Amino acid sequence: MPRDDVILAPRTSSWSVDPRLEDALSALAGDAERRALVVPVSEGDDGRATAATALTALGLDADTVLATHDPKASAGRVTTVPLAPGAHPVRRVHLVGAGDGSASAWRTAGAAVGRATRGAGHVVHAVAGSAGDHLAAWVEAVVLGSWASPRWTRDGATAGAEAAERVVVTGTGTATASDAATARTVERAVARATAQLVARGLAHTPSNTKNPAWMAGRARALARTTGLEVTVWDEKELRRDGFGGILAVGQGSATPPRLVRLDHVPSAATPRTPRVVLVGKGITFDTGGLQVKPGDGMLAMKTDMSGSAIVLAVLAACRALEVPVHVTGLLALAENAVGGGSYRPGDVITHYGGTTVEIGNTDAEGRLVMADALAYADLELDPTWLVDVATLTGAARIALGRVAAPVFATDDALRDALVDAGATTGETLWPMPLSDTYRRALDSDVADLNHIATGVGGGAVIAALFLREFVGDRRWAHLDIAGTGRSDVDAGISAKGATGFGTRLLLRWLEGMR
Repeated sequence: MPRDDVILAPRTSSWSVDPRLEDALSALAGDAERRALVVPVSEGDDGRATAATALTALGLDADTVLATHDPKASAGRVTTVPLAPGAHPVRRVHLVGAGDGSASAWRTAGAAVGRATRGAGHVVHAVAGSAGDHLAAWVEAVVLGSWASPRWTRDGATAGAEAAERVVVTGTGTATASDAATARTVERAVARATAQLVARGLAHTPSNTKNPAWMAGRARALARTTGLEVTVWDEKELRRDGFGGILAVGQGSATPPRLVRLDHVPSAATPRTPRVVLVGKGITFDTGGLQVKPGDGMLAMKTDMSGSAIVLAVLAACRALEVPVHVTGLLALAENAVGGGSYRPGDVITHYGGTTVEIGNTDAEGRLVMADALAYADLELDPTWLVDVATLTGAARIALGRVAAPVFATDDALRDALVDAGATTGETLWPMPLSDTYRRALDSDVADLNHIATGVGGGAVIAALFLREFVGDRRWAHLDIAGTGRSDVDAGISAKGATGFGTRLLLRWLEGMR
């Protein structure tokens, strides 16, 4: 399979909806050995009764099955019941714990199901009829749990895991679901989760393949297939137009920097249509520059462009999800390498728009490329809302770990809307203050700003305050995903490595602008 197919078009199951379980089971096709039924088991008598109804529809003695296998209702606990060959439409039943029946528990259960059914042929999920957010959480989690990081072989990138070929969402027993409403929920959930897989695949790509020009090429490829407008600045055009931050960070590398602009313009757009600008940090590898990182600190640095991968994936999904506003994505791409041209501590650079910045630490490069893109958005694009996403500071990871990402904002309504979107997708944002108490720490004796602060704490706050200097009076929010953007384990909805955290959150937020 060509490399770009694995990264830009990750294979997911073919999803459909059949309102009645009996009909879905009778329509099963393919190798019987690879067919399965998935049934959630929630806490309480009602949860077991629902599972019993589904088992009865399969032709099983439900009481005997439940008593023999005693499935646990704890969220994500999978009990697999093998069936005799040829005796039933499926070879196995996966009874999965759905906990208290909340959307969060369904998300945990769905991720477990995705892993349990990797490589299956035809799988029936008896989950329809649930609330829309619960079903969306389940479907998104199944898609995410079915995926594993690609492997790079002599044939290029190959899929790390194979999702089930076909998935049918159906009711339990005699319960039915609204075919059209359920199908729409499933379709949109698959689109959001697939976008997150694209972001993951880009971030997992090794940095000897993935440089700024490669990322720009992937942006062009996705733009062709998803109806986006695309513009790319090379190093000469960046110099011509004054993008001093991107140039400074990238000038020590053998692979020059790029800035990519992508535009989703809805068919019904008018001059009055609101515009959202999304900015993504795109450091395709981060050595730390002249202030080089220790060896262990570089191991995950191929994922330091996750922000740009997320923004690219979000833009590519906008048409499929019918996002009704004009969305512009800016990918600020550079490799922070060590070379004869590397920028130095004490250098003064001039950002887009003319602000000068004194360099304090070459390993704080992300905010420099982001500043150029934010200034361009403010001065040239007139956004209604401006949001950036970046694996920016170790301080964010230390403060909140892997469970939540700080969100800083100049507008409370924007902040709250993003937090609410994250609550819907299971991507937790934690509001943090833009405390002006720290602002004076960015004062410089030789330039408009120093780009780091010394002698004070609050590293994530300092970085956010620095970025705020480049957004003017815009309604702006900054998502620091340094902790949540990576996972140390393959568990839940996350695979080991880049998570794509924020992709579904941003899409939910954009979809809600109706």
